[in-house]
Parts: sequence; C-alpha cells; structure tokens
Amino acid sequence: MALADFEASPLFSEVERLVLRYAVAVTATPVEVSDDLFADLARHFTPRQLVELTSALAWENYRARFDHAFGIESEGFSEGAFCPLPARKKTAEISRPRA
Repeated sequence: MALADFEASPLFSEVERLVLRYAVAVTATPVEVSDDLFADLARHFTPRQLVELTSALAWENYRARFDHAFGIESEGFSEGAFCPLPARKKTAEISRPRA
C-alpha cells in the first residue's frame, strides 16, 4: 500500500518520492513533466542517469501498453510481491490475437 500513497509514506526518501513523481508524470497521457520537476531531478542525477531513468520508465510504459493492447495477462511469477490493479472486464465483441 505504501506505493499507492508514496507521497505520504515514510518508507520512501525524498529522492525516491521525486523519482516516483517523475514516473507518474512520464506515465500520464499526455506526458507532462514540468520544468520544476525536471530541475529537481537534475539536482540529484547526472544527465546520463536521467537518460537511463527515463528510458527505463518509457520501456515499462511501452511494455504495459503493448501487453494491454493484445490482452496479455500476468503469468503470476511475482504473485504476492506487488499490489495489482483489479482485473479488467473482458468484452465479447473484441477479439484480440493471443500469443
């Protein structure tokens, strides 16, 4: 539950909360990273680290959206290790190719 309420959770450092704010901003549609947020990140990370962080976030967003588009579900490898969102309802009128 700490991740869902990361802003108030004592389990995260200020830098971790900053990175999580960035992850939320990069994940939003449309992506909206404020100049202030990016400036805050730049105070803690080198340009190379920011590129790596951003590419990791972008890759995970790509994978999540790709899997969602094809209806690919979790294999359960991390069962109990995270707090999943409720399963989405399947509709009969949409036929998605399965891997």
